[in-house]
Amino acid sequence: MEKPLKLYFIPYLAAGHMIPLCDIAALFASRGHFVTIITTPLNAKILPKSNNFNVHTFQFPSKEVGLPEGIENLSAVTDLDGAYKIYQAMALLREHIENFVEQHPPDCIVADFLLPWVDELANKLSVLRFAFNGFSLFTICAMESLKSHPLPDDASGPFVIPNFPQDIVINSTPPVDAKSFMDPLFTIALKSHGFIINSFVEFDGEEYVKYYEETIGHKAWHLGPASLVHETIQEKAERGEKSTLSMQTFVNWLDTKRDNSVIYISFGSMCLFSDKQLFEIASAIEASDYDFIWVVPEKKGKENESEDDKEKWLPKGFEERNKGMIVKGWAPQMVILGHPAVGAFLTHCGWNSVVEAISEGVPMITWPVHGDQFYNEKLITQVRGIGVEVGVDEWVVTAFREMKKLVGRDCIEKAIRRLMDGGDEAIQIRERSQKLAKITRHVVKEGGSSHKNLTALINELKELRHGKVIN
Repeated sequence: MEKPLKLYFIPYLAAGHMIPLCDIAALFASRGHFVTIITTPLNAKILPKSNNFNVHTFQFPSKEVGLPEGIENLSAVTDLDGAYKIYQAMALLREHIENFVEQHPPDCIVADFLLPWVDELANKLSVLRFAFNGFSLFTICAMESLKSHPLPDDASGPFVIPNFPQDIVINSTPPVDAKSFMDPLFTIALKSHGFIINSFVEFDGEEYVKYYEETIGHKAWHLGPASLVHETIQEKAERGEKSTLSMQTFVNWLDTKRDNSVIYISFGSMCLFSDKQLFEIASAIEASDYDFIWVVPEKKGKENESEDDKEKWLPKGFEERNKGMIVKGWAPQMVILGHPAVGAFLTHCGWNSVVEAISEGVPMITWPVHGDQFYNEKLITQVRGIGVEVGVDEWVVTAFREMKKLVGRDCIEKAIRRLMDGGDEAIQIRERSQKLAKITRHVVKEGGSSHKNLTALINELKELRHGKVIN
């Protein structure tokens, strides 16, 4: 019998990076390969319990970077300084990781592209490396296109992606600081043996796979949606951090609602809004009069707010009117999206959220904030037609910076109604969403595109291990 492959996965210390990369690691482990995830002790605790992989931890250098004990993840910091310290800490772990890899060499390393030093490490130790960044291939193509054909220095407002398979208008120009941070990371990622993509070819589109391979000259492997490695409701509930309320609390509440009657609202663990902005969201929810589940990480640990503080972000009597659930922390998103009562998802367009919504056939209301989100929005609304836009045009460097513009309740309510009021547009969007959900179920099973890609990648890794030349 052939020896299993030995693979190391090194995720960045942020929930949105760790969760999908560990799901991808679980895909390899499910095929009988020897998988090790390299992280820190506290981050190891948020990894799924049921997966058949090993975890190797290194002590997080709290003192060296000036973070208090117990803060080891990006979702635990609330400002740019804290985020930079997490980034520094990963660089300080390099020496330990390098020693470990040298003493126990793997066949392959899959590392987050936010760890550019893994490229040097892999070259030095002659280990094959793949890059992962949790973006869609559509977004990677758009970013690369912009890197090769830069916009004028004084560009602002909407722009058409240059030299692209389709005419796509992005609602806002990326901030210069964001671009200068991302571009060098992409340059190093493109030196890897390939990009691992948590999506599926049918969603990104064959034309973008072709564009990526021919124009950019790099290989991309679509292996997703990796979250579908979790099949039971219990596995889905345990994915990520511990839920603020029990899974059953959400399910019991949703069971009392009609199909497609509830809006789920979540901007991930990193996009934090001001009280003024939360007030506009609450006012829009109230005006639309739909039942809702609203995840508000901004209020984590503030369960006993005074009435005065509460009224800064909620209209008077909002909670007493009892139309929904406010979650001050983490929610079991896959479980919620998978419930038939949920009819729309108001989202920041973070890629994990997008892939989870697609997998469950839930149409999206898009409100991008930073990073890859403005590109993802167009893949959802313009390319695939499975969502509507709130109409946001402020792209911030980081979610820790307060936005200058307030998104008003009227345009939020209008977007909610477009999807929830059941007009022709909403019916078509819902049908397309359901059709895509059916495709996702197929792609990860035998004969499906992502399943075939995983098999092909495993075979390629085995051949490279044996030193054969791959055409």
